Amino acid sequence: MGAGVMKKGAGGGRRRRARRGGAQPMAEINVTPFVDVMLVLLIIFMVSAPLMTVGVPVELPKTAAGALPGEQEEPLAITITAEGTVMIQKTEVARVDLVGRLRAIAAEREGDRVFLRADGSVSYEDVVQVMGALNRAGFSNIGLVTDTGGPALDAETETTGN
Repeated sequence: MGAGVMKKGAGGGRRRRARRGGAQPMAEINVTPFVDVMLVLLIIFMVSAPLMTVGVPVELPKTAAGALPGEQEEPLAITITAEGTVMIQKTEVARVDLVGRLRAIAAEREGDRVFLRADGSVSYEDVVQVMGALNRAGFSNIGLVTDTGGPALDAETETTGN
């Protein structure tokens, strides 16, 4: 695998390697260090990927709606927890300060898309009040975040049992 020095044997005989034009290039490549590094990187990414999700843990309601198309700018996430706490990304905000904070954020952002996440136990009134605050602050493109797998509520799936 590697190059080495040939030693003289005890019987006085010499073995020689015929060399032409100097040192011969090594014909094998040792890929073991490369594989080791790649496996370590794979494990690091597998462990860190679930930790990269932004948001506050809430139990989202389930619907049959599809996902919204992606955007270049990271959308703003507003969360209403089960206790009724309103959070912008991961920062808790008092409801009286919500419109002012949102207006300051809207002035810095290019897009007006915002994702509203609300725990399934939060009342409809609380969700609508936060949506009104978003609208007053200049965010008109509001996406409600849900989990998939909920009832479809259409006649086709009800009769077929899917």
